[in-house]
Amino acid sequence: MTIWLLAGLIGLLAASGLFIGALVGYTGRLPHRLIANVMGFGAGVLVAVLTLELISESGERGSILATAGGFMGGALLFSLGNWLLERRGAAERKRCGMCVPQPSEAEIPGSGRAIAVGALTDGIPESLAIGLSTAAASGTEGGQGDMSLSIALVAGFLLANIPQGISSASGMRVAGRTREYVLGVWAIVVAASTIASIVGAVAFEGVSDVFLAAITALAAGGVLAMLAETMIPEAFHLNRRFIGAVTAFGFMVALLLGSAAS
Repeated sequence: MTIWLLAGLIGLLAASGLFIGALVGYTGRLPHRLIANVMGFGAGVLVAVLTLELISESGERGSILATAGGFMGGALLFSLGNWLLERRGAAERKRCGMCVPQPSEAEIPGSGRAIAVGALTDGIPESLAIGLSTAAASGTEGGQGDMSLSIALVAGFLLANIPQGISSASGMRVAGRTREYVLGVWAIVVAASTIASIVGAVAFEGVSDVFLAAITALAAGGVLAMLAETMIPEAFHLNRRFIGAVTAFGFMVALLLGSAAS
């Protein structure tokens, strides 16, 4: 199987969690506390993927300066993009809408489009990381090949994407957006994330290990900034009791998945 096709399939599998979550979030009537706990679990999974997979891979490939620079660059890029989207009505795009509502189109014209772009922006760093990891695991770009790394990544991102889709789609429904619009947005996000995974696998072929380390760390920094600015606020809002333990449980599940895949 060619590397771009493999990366695309793995990226599609991981991103499909967003659509599954969106379907559950829009059609179901889940209570805020349940959604918040699921978001906390997903946050814990992402922290594990960042620390145990992406940053570890970056550190092994390049220098600490390349890892640190890429990581902070990715975080700053995401925060800048998120700030611009917030000004257009996408600040609460991961909110379930029960305590902190997303804006409706009547309240902020164009907010639906901004939320859609925001959902796409949230998924791009994850998809690039999957593409880079898949290429390295397949032995391209000078790697020796360790497919367990890609398995751990895709399992972690899949688990973390489901709660994101649940909370965001629930908030879209509360804001009055139609089922066709919501599911259409998430279908587009899944397709774009698949393409981003392919790009991550093929666009950096032949570059140096130091550059790859920086790009991997950049993706990790973007994911962490997304986690801090969009997922954690919903997980902890009016739901502080034991949410720390739920987040730790998500971390442990991702840790066990990675151990089992190695």
